[in-house]
Order: sequence, then structure tokens, then C-alpha cells
Amino acid sequence: MRIIRWLDEHIEEALLVVFSSIMIIIIALQVFMRYVIGDSLAWSEELARFSFIWLVYIGISYGIKKQRHIKVDVMLTVFKHRGKIILNMISNVIFLAFAVVIIYYGTDIATRILELGQRSPGLGVPMGLVYMATPVGMGLTVIRLLQQLYQQGRALAGKGDFSVELEHDKALDTQEELIEKNEDDQPKVDR
Repeated sequence: MRIIRWLDEHIEEALLVVFSSIMIIIIALQVFMRYVIGDSLAWSEELARFSFIWLVYIGISYGIKKQRHIKVDVMLTVFKHRGKIILNMISNVIFLAFAVVIIYYGTDIATRILELGQRSPGLGVPMGLVYMATPVGMGLTVIRLLQQLYQQGRALAGKGDFSVELEHDKALDTQEELIEKNEDDQPKVDR
């Protein structure tokens, strides 16, 4: 049970750290090889690109989990708490339908490419594994959307709490925190 809880709380973060680290290390190694050694690696750009592809699709799920995707808040400002939750639920259901379609077609494409046996030229990795980033990332997204819909449903029923934060409120909170931090960092001057 502990492992499942940890995975629920940290799977995206762990994968994002892994893929980001691979990208940074490989790109730095390639720069070193090119400008210091005078030779380049044939596979480095490919690995960095594949890591970036996986990073993007895992990042979609992370954005859903943290409610940090770009959205238009104009309609949300009109509604009170329950209206905001309902509007957010509608948005999540539409996104859920989109994600399911992407999983279906993404899996189809990835399995076809795996069956064809296509490999990347530099690393020799089956290209189907690269294409699997789409259904895997969207699968995690579906899980996060279902979790949010469940929490939102509980909040509407009065059995839980779910707050829909507006982007400008988040920005104002961040700005206020920065102002307070800067004021705390300023040296005290006696007059």
C-alpha cells in the first residue's frame, strides 16, 4: 500500500527528473565532445530528443495533477465555488474524452511501428518504444483526470474539499510572497 501511495504522489516527478537529467547530461556531454574533444557522439541528440518526447507527455499528467495547465479564467470569475467546480468538471470530462482518443490511436500507431520493427538510426532503439510515450503519458493523464473528477464530485456532494484556483489569484499570491520575502531580506535601517 505504501508503494502505491508513493507512486500516486511522486511517479510523474520521478519520471520528469529522470528524463530531464538524461537530457541535461547527454546534451552537456555532446557539447563537451564537440567543442573540447573535437568529435561528436552519433547517438546523443537522438537520446536527448527521445527523453524530451517522454518528458512532454509525462508533463501533461503532472500539469493535470497540479492543476497548472493553461486555461482561460474568464468564465470561472463569473461563478461561485460550486459553479467553478462544475465548470472545471466539464472541462475535465472533455479533456478525458480527448485523452482516451489519443490513447487509442497512439497505442495503435506504436504497436504498428513495433510490429514493423523500425529502429532508430543512432541508438538502435525500437521506435515503437518512443511512440509509446503518447499512450503512457495520456494514460497517466486519464488517471489524474479521474482522480480530480472524483474529488470534485465529493466536493459537490459536501463530502470533500476541492478548490478551483484562478491563475491571476495564483500570480497575485506569488507576487505577494516575493514582496514579503524581499522586505524580510532588506537590512533594517534606523532613522
